[in-house]
Amino acid sequence: MLVAAAVCPCPPLLVPEVAAGAAPELDAARAACTDALGVLAAARPDLLVVVGPSVGTGPESYPQGTPGSFRGFGVARDVRLGRGEGGDTAGRELPHGLAVGAWLLERTGWADAPVEGRGVGEPLTAERCAEEGEDIACRAERVGMLVLGDASACRTLKAPGYLDERAAPFDAELARALGAADTGALRALDTGLARELKVSGRAPWQVLAGAAPGDGRLEGSLLYDDAPYGVGYLVATWS
Repeated sequence: MLVAAAVCPCPPLLVPEVAAGAAPELDAARAACTDALGVLAAARPDLLVVVGPSVGTGPESYPQGTPGSFRGFGVARDVRLGRGEGGDTAGRELPHGLAVGAWLLERTGWADAPVEGRGVGEPLTAERCAEEGEDIACRAERVGMLVLGDASACRTLKAPGYLDERAAPFDAELARALGAADTGALRALDTGLARELKVSGRAPWQVLAGAAPGDGRLEGSLLYDDAPYGVGYLVATWS
């Protein structure tokens, strides 16, 4: 059963070595992520499942110990999902969103529970995302989730997706839903609009919605909501 979740953005710029001179611009986001991981650790899950965007459709499984890297962003910085070794990781490498998740866990010294990763791609339907979430919730008596993804990339003229007037209202409703642990609103996200707004977190958030118990026992809290670089970054906790 899902007992707690932390929702964090996953831009590689969150890693100070990647951001270089611009690193202080995301200090508030990093601090909020640290707070969210603290809430997750306090729930003492038996298993932590890290869910983030992937290039393919997915779901794709990444055992504990799977390596990741930010070398593609010009930085010789390597990470590993959780501590120690898990299943067969030969030939596997974390997609960048899950690599950011591994970095967050490393940064906060996570050692409380076994860790595994799941990558879900943009083409995955809302129904399939919900089914994946239900499966994750059944994997242990007390499951925690670290859910990674960015909101729209169309908030300003200089944003990666240029300015789209639909982006701000979309992100505002998303922030409300994550802050209120509103699983119904997350399940109902417009997948087509999310694609047009270059939202990377739609599938991971719908996996979270599928994992949550339907009795409203989890309460949400929004810790961070901003759009540096024209991209919506949100941090929230469910516990």
